[in-house]
This record gives sequence, structure tokens and C-alpha cells, in this order.
Amino acid sequence: MRRDLEIVFKMALLVLIMLGATLGWLASILARTEAPGAILRQMALGLVVALIGGGIANGGTMLGGLSLLGLGVALAATGAVLMLYHAVMRRSAKA
Repeated sequence: MRRDLEIVFKMALLVLIMLGATLGWLASILARTEAPGAILRQMALGLVVALIGGGIANGGTMLGGLSLLGLGVALAATGAVLMLYHAVMRRSAKA
């Protein structure tokens, strides 16, 4: 039983990592980011936010698996943070 919970936990983390990194990459494509390191920075930001948002929405633990609410919160939080990041970066580039 313990081994099954470990596998579910690892799969939940893997899903959140892939979700965050993919959203960061897609955000860099949509924003047409071409600065060196910017794509990796956005992927890392997406990854961190997805892990934090998904973990908080899932009650602080993923031992029972990733809930649909946790996945939705991770998706929404990552999208919101990446949009805010691009808005701040555009504003600082214009100044």
C-alpha cells in the first residue's frame, strides 16, 4: 500500500511539473520572447507556481493523488502569474 501511495505522489508531482513547464513555454511563444534565457525563466516560473498552487489547493499534500481542483488551481495560477510577469516585463522594457 505504501508503494502505491509513493507512485501516486510521484505522478502528481510529474503532472504539475509538466503542466507548469509547458505553460511557461507556451507563454514564451505567445509573447514572442526572444531574449536569451527568457524561455527557461518562464518555464521555471510556471513550474514553481504550478507546484505551489497545486499543492495548496490539494490540501498541502498529494499523497492521495492530484485532485481536479488542484489541477485547475495550478493551471489558473500559472496562467495568471505568467500574464502578470509579461505585463511587468513589457512595462519595464518601455521605461
